[in-house]
Amino acid sequence: MDKLQHLLTLKDLSQEQLLALLDLGKKIKANPAQYSQALAGKSIVTLYEKQSLRTRVTFDIGIAKLGGHAVYLDQNNGALGKRESVADFAKNISCWADAIVARTFAHKTVEDLAEHGTVPVINSLSDMYHPCQGLADFLALSEQFDDLSKIKLVYIGDGNNVTHSLMFAAAITGADMVVICPEGCFPDGKVVTDAQELAAKHGGNLTLSTDPSAAKNADAIYTDTWISMGDSITFDEIKDKFAPYQVNQQMMSDLGIGYFMHCQPAHIDQEVTQEVFDGEKSLVLQQAENRMHAQNAVMVTLLT
Repeated sequence: MDKLQHLLTLKDLSQEQLLALLDLGKKIKANPAQYSQALAGKSIVTLYEKQSLRTRVTFDIGIAKLGGHAVYLDQNNGALGKRESVADFAKNISCWADAIVARTFAHKTVEDLAEHGTVPVINSLSDMYHPCQGLADFLALSEQFDDLSKIKLVYIGDGNNVTHSLMFAAAITGADMVVICPEGCFPDGKVVTDAQELAAKHGGNLTLSTDPSAAKNADAIYTDTWISMGDSITFDEIKDKFAPYQVNQQMMSDLGIGYFMHCQPAHIDQEVTQEVFDGEKSLVLQQAENRMHAQNAVMVTLLT
């Protein structure tokens, strides 16, 4: 298996690499003491252009649990490309740190960090992709289903960076995925095409629909906020358009859906009801916990 250099998007992973990360994530979760010195002597700079709860906490604590040291930089301390170029930023950090974790607005910023730096770069969120979330989500699914290639995963709502990463993960594992969005709110066309090609290669399937009933018999249904962070649109402007796409108990029951998933933060009674979000079939906290384990698997893979 080829050595992983960075994690910028799940599209870059082979099936062997993706499954190996999930397997390692399970091992680290089950036996944390075994990996308590995996990053001993390593320092990792974590850069944040956007607000964060789960990403910051899971990386900070995760790095500590692996015996490493996290250095946090927000926009005030390190506004990427403002005070100095992203290239110079990457070159300087590479002199001191062993890896860079970056949560950015533009995906190009993450790519530039990887191009100009000399240490591994992990995309902890960009406008195009959220690979760490996708890994955590498929880690959660792999804990419910022995064979990911046999599942039907549905994403419903607004196509976004999370959708893109889920599509790649589903395609690479050979799963069946359906993306259900209102007209005009589908994921990026090039990403859809790339994911469909990967799905065909690995025996999976990716379809798009505007009809919520396409979620029938899904093993898991996944939704996200209808308005992404930084968007200027208001809820009142889109509520009527998105209302049929709310995940509620009637949808779960009528369509025979298994589990509910959400990357959080959630807007309760918009994209999902409280009953479903907190229900016994909700995987949201398992997904959140698995952010740390999946990310730890990435860091151990990149740095050891």
